[in-house]
Amino acid sequence: MSRYSLFASTAGLCLLLDQVTKIYIDRSFQLYESVMVIENFFNITYVRNPGAAFGILSDNAIRLPFFISVSVIASIAILWYLRRVNAADRWQHFALGLIFSGALGNLIDRVRLGEVIDFLDAHWYGWHWPAFNVADSAICVGVGIMLLLSWREERQKKQTTGR
Repeated sequence: MSRYSLFASTAGLCLLLDQVTKIYIDRSFQLYESVMVIENFFNITYVRNPGAAFGILSDNAIRLPFFISVSVIASIAILWYLRRVNAADRWQHFALGLIFSGALGNLIDRVRLGEVIDFLDAHWYGWHWPAFNVADSAICVGVGIMLLLSWREERQKKQTTGR
């Protein structure tokens, strides 16, 4: 088994899930159509986001080249960093696969549509978190895992050095 198998399979499966769900939503829903899944908590709501998280830079003329550049640079940085990760560190390979798939998933939308398809609508009654998608979720979970791994490593260093 290749040292990059976990990374590649994680990235491939998440990217596939992201793109299939976005294609399904785009073909099955009208823009802004919403279907309740869990009352007062979760809907499937089709929106398009021309900006970044929370619509940041959505009205800026440089947004598309900027976001495409950031996604490409982030993807290259992840691949560069992956080469330096110990082959036995499966959690880092998994986390990097999630982040990489999320970056690519949203990059595909930006290149194809000029904006990102979002549809996961978490809310508490009238208070809505901005809609997101599988790629956004993969990035958040991957970054969360990386932060936990970093915290754990720092804690182990302190225990062994006494500092």
